[in-house]
Amino acid sequence: MAVPRLIELDYPPFGAAAEPPGWRVPLAEYARRLDLVRARMERDALTHLAVYGDREHFASLAWLTGFDPRFEEALLLIGLDGAPLMLAGNECMGYLPAAPPAAAGLIRTERFQCFSLPDQPRGSSRPIEEILRGEGIDAHSQVGVAGWKTYGAPHQIDAPSYLVDALRFAAGWENVVNWARPLLEFRQTAAPQEIAFFEWTNTLASDGMARVLRAIRPGALDYDLLAEARYPGVPLSAHMTLKCGANRVSLASARGERVVPGGRFSCGIAYWGANCCRCGWVAAGPHDLPPEAAGYAEHFAAPYFEAMAAWFDALRIGSTGAALHDAVHARLPWETFHVFLNAGHLIHLDEWVTAPASPGSTVQLQSGMVMQSDVIPSHPDFYSSRMEEGYVLASAELQRELRFLFPELTGRCLARRGFMRATLGLPVHDDVLPLSNLCGIVPPYLLRPGLVFALC
Repeated sequence: MAVPRLIELDYPPFGAAAEPPGWRVPLAEYARRLDLVRARMERDALTHLAVYGDREHFASLAWLTGFDPRFEEALLLIGLDGAPLMLAGNECMGYLPAAPPAAAGLIRTERFQCFSLPDQPRGSSRPIEEILRGEGIDAHSQVGVAGWKTYGAPHQIDAPSYLVDALRFAAGWENVVNWARPLLEFRQTAAPQEIAFFEWTNTLASDGMARVLRAIRPGALDYDLLAEARYPGVPLSAHMTLKCGANRVSLASARGERVVPGGRFSCGIAYWGANCCRCGWVAAGPHDLPPEAAGYAEHFAAPYFEAMAAWFDALRIGSTGAALHDAVHARLPWETFHVFLNAGHLIHLDEWVTAPASPGSTVQLQSGMVMQSDVIPSHPDFYSSRMEEGYVLASAELQRELRFLFPELTGRCLARRGFMRATLGLPVHDDVLPLSNLCGIVPPYLLRPGLVFALC
């Protein structure tokens, strides 16, 4: 049976799109999504839906309209027919043409200055109560509110209280419910144009990570290392993180620390549809590790790599979230690896959409899902290891469509999959398309980034 061993290699030059693929979801796809939502509203006996978004949590709005509010909040009001109404503040009124349905006149737009920044003009927009009446929201209405999260009770809603209070005053307290879950479910799969954009952002993130890894030196400044990411200006899905030296705070950004030999290191680079993370020790080999971390590669990082191989064996269309969970937890005992969060999750415009992987989960993996190989082991002495990046589950039909629309993308994905199988020994299925140029590459000793694990 194959076991994890360390091999030396040069990172393969898989390449990237010659030009950014842009964000060109067709108008017909936005119309399809609106029809899908309205059909579910009718099934759930809703008359109206209010979709709330802000700078941090905009993905449901963007999925429906292509609009991600800048500086401000926004609200989309949807009835069972007619054009939806988008409410935006002073500054976002000028940004609304970035939303294809708004630019095409398929949604109505209105300035709502409560969403504007403090001390900006407030005197030229209608009160929210008048707007809701104009949309037909009254005592006969059943209203869903989609913020970001679901909670334990249907009336717990994560939108500003003045908006929720106005909806409850208009329709009745009991007639306004949290409706985030259906939108989370709808957003679990990506359109081909989104997959093309996410492949591009994954190459940006992973190529940047490869440069960061190659630049690690004792004494290097964390800001200088992150400069190697060469941030190109695409929207972030999470803050860039880098920990080294005395900075050992989880999720911390660079703060002026320097790399120390024998120290811990982690870095994460996240754009829309992409998050590439690696961590390990500032060492050229086991002799550079602190005494308490002796045996890190063989007793911690190697079992992690082997568990991820089992995770890939379970990653296929029709598999369940429980299969992903069991693949990891059957091989990484809690007392050593402390894998607390889900064994992988879905990514889209937001870094974490939902997580099908959980104990006993019957959620079936579908074509079009973009899955993060985000499995986080931790130990007080061994620290951690990571192989985090994105993978698309794609049926034969979706792969044919991608090959027709983006033939070079498909070629890169197939080359990555072949490398993972032939060189790293990872059992990646035919319906999995790796998006990252660091696919499966795990160097435990970061002063020797070409020394990586493989199943041999």
